Amino acid sequence: MSETKTAKNSLSAKVGGQVAEKKRTIFDVIEAGKEQFAAALPKHLSSERFTRIAITCVRQNPKLAECSVPSLLGSLMTVAQLGLEPGVLGQCYLIPFKNTKLGTTECQLQLGYKGMIELLRRTGQLSDIYAYPVYSNDEFTIEYGLERKLTHKPAFNNPQGRGLIVGFYSVAILKDGTRAFEYMTSEEVKAHEEKYRKGKFKNDIWVKNYEEMAMKTVTKKMLKWLPISVEMIENLRKDNGTFEINKETKEVVQAETTEMNVFEDAEVIDESTGEILKEENTAEVNQENTSTVDEIVGLFNDQQ
Repeated sequence: MSETKTAKNSLSAKVGGQVAEKKRTIFDVIEAGKEQFAAALPKHLSSERFTRIAITCVRQNPKLAECSVPSLLGSLMTVAQLGLEPGVLGQCYLIPFKNTKLGTTECQLQLGYKGMIELLRRTGQLSDIYAYPVYSNDEFTIEYGLERKLTHKPAFNNPQGRGLIVGFYSVAILKDGTRAFEYMTSEEVKAHEEKYRKGKFKNDIWVKNYEEMAMKTVTKKMLKWLPISVEMIENLRKDNGTFEINKETKEVVQAETTEMNVFEDAEVIDESTGEILKEENTAEVNQENTSTVDEIVGLFNDQQ
């Protein structure tokens, strides 16, 4: 009898004569948002799968559990609206940032190359779109002028191998036959990454997925030649965005900054080691979405 009583007391504690409920974990909060994710997800994605993937992302990178609940849930809801899957497929990534100015850890959404291609294909305007790295031993030529041409013959059979990466290009073919392409040298890609990252440290996603991120960079540059819908532009603006759930309107909004460099001292947290990697400037324009997330808001309000 005494053993049963001891076991019961080990599972619950009385505070003021009432049993104190176990504090909800971030996994409980994500699980509770399944219905809201379902409302935002397209038909080809189930809320069960999306919730499972979201929980897996947090388990694989425990630093995400330290992010503010509004920023993590806001990013997840934005991913759901885009109809993408974070993590394993490389469509998009959830990145924890340590905001040293505000003393908080925030979750930031970053699109991957595969996610960007998926979004572009959904516009229905493209017949094909692709990007490739160019190596020093490849046969590669570009012609500009009235007839623009791009030729790439990889040196697969070269006894010395393909050599080092010297650049990246992206090509898009519209359904009316119109073609567009863009090329960037490795130096130009690195300059872009260093300028964006302020040249102080390497973003962990760039370190682990350099070719993918480089192809995304040249593809974004190529998009200026394409007729893109307003919806597509808004989707691409979500890249490198920090999102939160507005407590008053209960809508997902892009984090509003009080000054242009509010994240000037923010630091990227390595997924595997938990080490701080770099400073980051993530100032963005406030962009409202339309998903209502009442129950999720209620859950994280209860935790505060």
